[in-house]
This record gives sequence, structure tokens and C-alpha cells, in this order.
Amino acid sequence: MAGKRWRFVIAGKRDGAVGCRLRAAARLLPVAAAGLRCCCASGKRCRGQHLSRKPSLRPRHASPANHFVERRALSPLRLADRKRDKRALLRRSAVALIPFAAAACSFAPDHVRPAQPVPARYSDRLPDGPSIARIGWRDFFRAPELQRLIDAAMANNRDIRIATARVDQARGAWRIEGAPLYPQLDAVGTGGRGRTLYTLPGMGATAVDLRQVSAQLSASWEIDFWGRLRNIRDAARWQYFATEEARRAVATELVAQVANGYLLEREYEERAALAQSSIATREESLRIIRRRYEVGSGSKLDMTQAQTLLAQAQITLQVLEQDRAVNRNALALLVGEPVEIAPGPLGLTAVQDHLALPAGLPSDLLTNRPDVVAAEHRLRAANANIGAARAAFFPNISLTGGFGTMSTALDGLFKDGTEAWSFTPTIVQPLFNAGRLKGNLDVAKAQRDEAVASYERTVQVAFRDVSDALVRKQQLGLQIATTREMVGAQRERARLAQLRFDNGRSAYLEVLDAQRDLFDAEQALVRLHRAEIASVVALYAALGGGFVGQPTPPNSGERTP
Repeated sequence: MAGKRWRFVIAGKRDGAVGCRLRAAARLLPVAAAGLRCCCASGKRCRGQHLSRKPSLRPRHASPANHFVERRALSPLRLADRKRDKRALLRRSAVALIPFAAAACSFAPDHVRPAQPVPARYSDRLPDGPSIARIGWRDFFRAPELQRLIDAAMANNRDIRIATARVDQARGAWRIEGAPLYPQLDAVGTGGRGRTLYTLPGMGATAVDLRQVSAQLSASWEIDFWGRLRNIRDAARWQYFATEEARRAVATELVAQVANGYLLEREYEERAALAQSSIATREESLRIIRRRYEVGSGSKLDMTQAQTLLAQAQITLQVLEQDRAVNRNALALLVGEPVEIAPGPLGLTAVQDHLALPAGLPSDLLTNRPDVVAAEHRLRAANANIGAARAAFFPNISLTGGFGTMSTALDGLFKDGTEAWSFTPTIVQPLFNAGRLKGNLDVAKAQRDEAVASYERTVQVAFRDVSDALVRKQQLGLQIATTREMVGAQRERARLAQLRFDNGRSAYLEVLDAQRDLFDAEQALVRLHRAEIASVVALYAALGGGFVGQPTPPNSGERTP
């Protein structure tokens, strides 16, 4: 009896005998308990095994002391049925799990970030530290007037609006490409009327009028067995992320352009102030020389030289006013509205004091530059397109069905007996398409190769931008230090030349030359000062511009990677 399942049933027995009965093969086999007389009517040895000891049994309910214990087992037929049922259940479960197991597969290549075709370190780099790229533009540009201009540009600039509209388009495309993964449910109502001619042997032709109306719910679903639809959705998702990064790049470039326009405004303001001061000085010098010439103590050459220097300063001021107006027009285009900038008491010095200048560079440029991140997203999209093109070679499995009512008259559409339903599984295996699927796969692979090359080129451009900004920042600092020394020397030279002229020890031409050289040196120092600040702005933009963030997915249950 080994291997059988036992259950004990407690029951009373009239004759007071105590024992167990084994129910097997639809009959009872009495077995005597150890130390007890057998409960069989014959009193002979039972065919079942005798128990070596009294079994420990707990009755299901209270019973008298004299009770009968019955132990039952399943029949071999029922055991065989149960085994067959288990095997069938396992087979059905395995078949049901096949689509879910197949859903985990994808023919898309694994994403591997291409090697960076650039040196491991910058030739001129700042020490590692808090990254300038991790500072938001509002914390980096702390001048209130510049912040106001950037805020207006972010709200009104047309390039930002175009980039934002493209992001919305890409988000909608992602939602569209993800919809086929789910069943489609439609409510369908139809109505029709027609006449059909039937010809029956011996009866001639008979015209039959046909009327039919129906209302039903129709459902359809393409089972994404090979991952084609998932790869199409993933490609749209990565394209959306790339478009979002492109919007970040536009915003970064816009902030840098507004900042550079503001710096030019301050540069023109300082240079115009120097030109006006020089014009006032040269007008006074010309007045003195003209008076000396009129009294015969000066030469006409000195007077004409003074007139020339005055005209040069006036032309310089006019050019500066022209450039300043052009720059304001450019700022108005960036900001999206007319620009009014109040004069600054300290000019570029105040702007530089309001810049946050951390000493560190990011350890990984690829996580900050929006164009580099966008290029990698496009590479991921190209890989997903390869997966979709590969999956197109395999069978397409879809399910369609409907349930509703059908009748010959509208008033009987919802009466009893008008129910109608349909269920149609469909499988389509491409056999011949004149190389269309192979061509699609070749195109997807070529697009992936293009995306790899584009990514590598973007990394190279990013590395060059950062390296150029670092070189300019370092070299401009040296040039400014040298130019400051030159301005000090020219200022001392102009003072000594004026002193020599006042003491009659030199001609006024020497004074005019010293004033001209001093004016040129001061103008050059202002230009270099603006260029130095612009190099910091360029470095800030080259490192990502502080627009680090994740795009917002559409409301479709998808999550950002």
C-alpha cells in the first residue's frame, strides 16, 4: 500500500470492535490494529498489512469509547486522472507563458557607448572640483539686469518656442508609437440593405431583399511576439529624449548669446566713456594749441595734429555708438522685445563680480553637454530601429473579435436571440516582398553607423569647445595683466610728455602721440576685459550650461531611462 494517500474517518461500530479499514480499488480491506482483535467478520488474517502499533488518530468529532476507524485512499483510476490533469495543466501553463517569455526578447543590438575619440585629459585644465556646469544660470549670472534679460529671452525667444514645439511633437510621436502595444476597442454600428437574385432549378429566378443592422464592440490586438512594436516605441522614446536635449542645447546657446550681448553693451559703454573723456581732453588741447598758434608761439603742424587726434576720437565714438545700436537690436531679437539697459556705474567689473567662478571641471563631459547626450539618444534610437527591422522578418500574430447584436430590423436589434460574436486569430508570415524587408534592415544599419559617426564628431566638437575656452581664459588673463602694465606705462608717459611740453623742453607732437597711445591701450584693455568674461561664459556653455535634467515622459505609463 506504499505511495497511497490515506485519510481517516471516525465512525462508531455496533459490536464494539475497534480497527481500521483501508478503502482501495473501490472496496474495503480491513486491517487489525496491534493488540486488538480484527474487525473482519471472518476473524481471519486481513489481506492488508497489520499495524505494528496502535495508530494515533484524532477523531473529527466526539464519539463513544468504542468507535470504528476507517482509512481511505484514492483509486488508481483517479490517481491516473489526476496525473493527466497535472500534465495538461503544465502544458497549458507553458503555452500561456510563451508570449510573455517571447516578450522579453528583443532583436535590437545592445547599446555600447562608442569610445571617445579625444585625449583623456584637457591640455589646459582647471583642477578637479565643483563643476561650473552644475550651476544653474540664475546662480551663475547674478547681475539682476542680466537675469531680467535672460528671463525675458526664455519666455519670448522664438527659437525656444520652436524647440519646445518640436519636443511636444516628439512626445506625441512616442505616445502614438506606443499605442499599438495595447488592444484596441471600438464601438461599431452598421446597417445595410440589398437585393440578391437566386436561381433555383425548376423554380426560376427569385429576388430576395436583404436587410441587416448590427451593433457590436470590436477588439483587435497585435501580439508583439518578436518585439517589433516595442522597438518602434523605444525608437520614438529615444528620439523624444534627443529632442528634449536639443531644446536644452538651444536654451544654453540662448543664455550664452544674451550674456555676450550684455557684455558687449557694457564694453561699448566703457569704451564710449573713454572716447568721450579723450574727446574732452583733445578739445582742450586743441583750444590751447590754437591760441598759441594765434599768438605766434605755436606751429600750424601742432594745431593740425591736434585736430586729427580729435577727429579720430570722435570717429571712434561714432563707431562705438553704431556698434552699440546694432548690438541692442541683436539683443532685442534674442529677448523678443525692445531692450532698455540702464548705465552701469562699474561696467564690466560689476558684471565679473556677479559671476560665480568655481575652479573645477566636470569629471565626465558626456553627462553635461546636451548635444552629446542627444547624439547618444539618437544612437539608441537607431539600435531600436534595427531591432524593429529584424523582427519584421518573423510572423505577425494578431487577434480580432467582436460581440454584439444583429437583426434584420432596427426595432429587433436588442431582442433575445440576436446575439452575435466573432473571433479571428491571424498569423502572417512574409514570404516574398522583393527585398523590401532586407532593404529596411540595411537602411537601419546604415542609420546606426551614421549615428555612431555623429556621436563621435559631437564628442570631438565638445572637447574642442572646452579646450578653446580654457586656452582663451588662461591666455586672456595673461594678456590683461600685460596690458594693464602697458596702460600704466602709457599713462606715465603722457604725464611726462605734458610736463616736458609745459616746461618748453619738447614739442606738443610728443604729447599728442602719448595721448593717442594711451587711448588705444585703454580701449584694448576694455576689449580684453570683456573677452575674458566672455571666455568664462563660453566655458560655462561648453560644459553644459547648467540645464541638467530629465525630460518628462508622456502619460502612457512609460518611464525615463
